[in-house]
Amino acid sequence: MTNLVSPAQLIHLQRCAEHGEGPAVRVLDVRWRLDRPEGRPEYVRAHLPGAVYVDLEHELADRGQPERGRHPLPSVENLQAAARGWGLGASDIAVAYDDNRGVAAARLWWLLRRAGVDARVLDGGIRGWVAEGLPLEPGDVLPEPGDVVLVASDDGRIALEEIEAFARTGVLLDVRTPEQYSGARTSLDPVGGHIPGAVNLPAMAVVDGDGRLRHPDALRRIFASVGVGTNAQVAVYCGSGVAAMHTALALDQAGIRAVVYPGSWSEWSNQRGLPVAIGILPNGRLSAV
Repeated sequence: MTNLVSPAQLIHLQRCAEHGEGPAVRVLDVRWRLDRPEGRPEYVRAHLPGAVYVDLEHELADRGQPERGRHPLPSVENLQAAARGWGLGASDIAVAYDDNRGVAAARLWWLLRRAGVDARVLDGGIRGWVAEGLPLEPGDVLPEPGDVVLVASDDGRIALEEIEAFARTGVLLDVRTPEQYSGARTSLDPVGGHIPGAVNLPAMAVVDGDGRLRHPDALRRIFASVGVGTNAQVAVYCGSGVAAMHTALALDQAGIRAVVYPGSWSEWSNQRGLPVAIGILPNGRLSAV
């Protein structure tokens, strides 16, 4: 299965489905960002034809106690209920898009792929679609319930209790901004800094100015610059487990398999007694949460 589709490829998939020559395609609008977590108003104003809105905060996360982080993974049962509400069928292709360089769409890709769905990301998102002169439509799409069956899996993830040991043997990537990584900016978390041993590669390093992922050759060079080769053991984290899944998408495009720490810094920084590194070096000045 491919990870990305262009606007032209999406149209081709839809036409094949219309003629009974391929599976149905469910287009999913996952507009979300930290400064505007509710993307429904933008969706209602204009979205890709037939697209169904997905609420990242409530459908792609299980909001709970602070010590679990800001965006804990949803249970497979809750994700399946949400996916059926989007009209996703058992053999459908899910194509996700957003307006933020694929960051939110990649979370849906990651969750559905590990649950057994052929999920893809529209490269360039809604902005790339509009740049091709393709139409949008207003309003809300309320599909008939789907019958998709999701598979519970721990594949592709790493838990909090495994991180310290992993950082000693593999490459732990922190994809937050340099200011967040160093501790100069604490953002929404109780303390600043990073997990000891982690190296910093900001998430936006892997996208072009138009919001599309860079070519796989360029991605391999970018990852190699922080010690990630094609055979590396890699784990990725960010602030709350959203941007990390976008980097996992980029790594997969580069032919590098990675696991994601879903709780990310928002979980780590809420645990008593865990070590914290301050500064620009992986093992910086150590303190504790």
